[in-house]
Amino acid sequence: MEILVDNFKDFEQRDRANFVNCLSGFKSLCLVGTKDSHGNENLAPISSVFHLGANPALMGMIFRPHSTPRHSLENILESKFFTLNHVNESIVKNAHQCSARYDKNESEFDMSSLSADYQNEFFAPFVKESNLKIALEYVEHQTLEVNNTVLVIAKVLFVYMPSEALREDKSVDIEKAGTITVSGLDCYHSTQEIVRLSYAKKDKKLREL
Repeated sequence: MEILVDNFKDFEQRDRANFVNCLSGFKSLCLVGTKDSHGNENLAPISSVFHLGANPALMGMIFRPHSTPRHSLENILESKFFTLNHVNESIVKNAHQCSARYDKNESEFDMSSLSADYQNEFFAPFVKESNLKIALEYVEHQTLEVNNTVLVIAKVLFVYMPSEALREDKSVDIEKAGTITVSGLDCYHSTQEIVRLSYAKKDKKLREL
């Protein structure tokens, strides 16, 4: 089956979004926790988070165009602080509910029956039910000319995670943290590790770790 760009340009808007969102494969799934200066908390699922660098520890994420209210983005630009909370199987329906459009003074924590958790005097709320949580501070943002989406870059301040998920080489076994993944807009998956392999070099045979 071959689908040309002219074919899916004619899809209904929702169908086109479903199709194109699946093309990048499995994606990480986090809940981004924010709060504004009036104390209004916001929680939103995001599947566009990516690693940007290890020294300094930087992460990036993409927000849809700011042509309509984007409470998470607005709160990040205002307060400069936010959290990323991995989603696990026990809260997948709660996390999905957070994608509904609520008013700014309506907390997705309340609407989804998730618990806001404040740690280490950090401004933004964590998700208590999440097993792997990251505190971040805003660094910069850019509006991408190609489609007006917004790239946000932030630095990692500290992380909460189960001790058993940290391997000896300091890599993270995210399966032990219960982290799940998402494809498209609405399909959630658990994962199973196939193999870990040694650092690839042209003159050295790969070995399983």
